[in-house]
Amino acid sequence: MDAVLPLDQMTTEEKLRAMEALWADLSRNADTFESPAWHADVLRDRDQRIAGGKETSVEWEVAKRNLRERLQ
Repeated sequence: MDAVLPLDQMTTEEKLRAMEALWADLSRNADTFESPAWHADVLRDRDQRIAGGKETSVEWEVAKRNLRERLQ
């Protein structure tokens, strides 16, 4: 099934809500699929950058709020 969203007609807020709905659905079934190998590489690299003080992290809810504020 091909899902077609009218992305060019959607607001940023609508797009973010659609992404959140997709993520919530995928998260409910996370144990039914395996992440690709490159994903582990990216996470390991980010962990090393954080441990080395080259990068910081932000809680997901804070990041979403910051994005919404920036995009409005």
